[in-house]
Amino acid sequence: MLSFGVIAQASSTVFVSTPAFLIPLLHTERGLSLAQAGLLASAPTLGLVITLIGWGALSDRIGERWVIASGLALTAAVAFAAMFASDYLSLGALFLIGGMASASPNAASGRVVIGWFPKERRGLAMGIRQMCQPLGVAVAALTIPQLAAAGGIAAALAVPAVLCAVSAVLCAVGIVDPPRPPRATGGEAHPQAVWKPYRETSLLWRIHGVSMLLVIPQFTVSTFGLVWLVTQLHFSALAAGIVIGVSQFAGALGRIGIGVLSDRVGSHLLPLRWVSVAAAVVMLLMAAASALGAGWAAVILIVAAIVTVADNGLAYTSVAEIAGPFWSGRALGTQNTGQFLAASVVGPAVGGLITVLGYPLAFAAVALCPVIAAPLVPRDRELAVVPQ
Repeated sequence: MLSFGVIAQASSTVFVSTPAFLIPLLHTERGLSLAQAGLLASAPTLGLVITLIGWGALSDRIGERWVIASGLALTAAVAFAAMFASDYLSLGALFLIGGMASASPNAASGRVVIGWFPKERRGLAMGIRQMCQPLGVAVAALTIPQLAAAGGIAAALAVPAVLCAVSAVLCAVGIVDPPRPPRATGGEAHPQAVWKPYRETSLLWRIHGVSMLLVIPQFTVSTFGLVWLVTQLHFSALAAGIVIGVSQFAGALGRIGIGVLSDRVGSHLLPLRWVSVAAAVVMLLMAAASALGAGWAAVILIVAAIVTVADNGLAYTSVAEIAGPFWSGRALGTQNTGQFLAASVVGPAVGGLITVLGYPLAFAAVALCPVIAAPLVPRDRELAVVPQ
């Protein structure tokens, strides 16, 4: 089930990432402005945000298997249709619709993993599952630019089309929905069936807020790290690219490491608080890095990349456990929606701060986000209200 969850999420990520890797072709060879090409690239993400909660609600109602399989099949169909789009308006509309379909694994695959792993092994399992996003981006980065240069947009779109189609079949055949307790036993409703996590406690709201705050340093590092190395620290484009590549790989491994740690300490929330504090520290180190020299700056950026992505699996697992089997789809959809919305603000907001204040003060200002997040992380004793 873990393998199917990773395959499903990675395949949908390839589709969502593909338009971004078409920007060089669209801008330099097809004559689109960067703004126009960027708008096309953002269409799948916009579609994804629109439908995350809806797919989650559907998975709560009918189960994860068919939600994931049908979403991937729709994504594949849209990708095939986009190969034959005759104009950029049609292409953008198909990217939007494909993004709406591709949200299904985001909302449902996490529940498949969590539902089949016992509590003491979920940290590691979700750490592995959370690697699917950088894995999908890596697949897109290695294939899309080369295929686009050789065969145009249609050739590039063949990659997500085939991957999503194959993944849809594999998930339809292989996924088994994790067991849920019966809604009622002996005429009495199961406690989890009547649990209303958003009304009866603030736990989920707080974790959503923490995750939105922690997305800001994460996307600050990933969005502005390369240009910071090149323009402020005078790295060559090749050297800066190597540093960023190493940081992304290290960040993916870090997700597994923090998952293992959470299993060892028997808590997902305690390490989440540690990560919040650590994120504030590394952003302050980023602010001071220019004065420490290029070598230290590269090391600090790699450490920052590891720390700032470490919260994702911890928060995701905590949300699913608090929401319970009858609300987890909607709760995980809400979790992802909040993170995507917060991430969409980083580019213009942090870019504006850098323009006005410079990199050091902008990085220091971003450190305020994890400082605010740390005290919002629930304590483990507060989980006593969650029905088992």
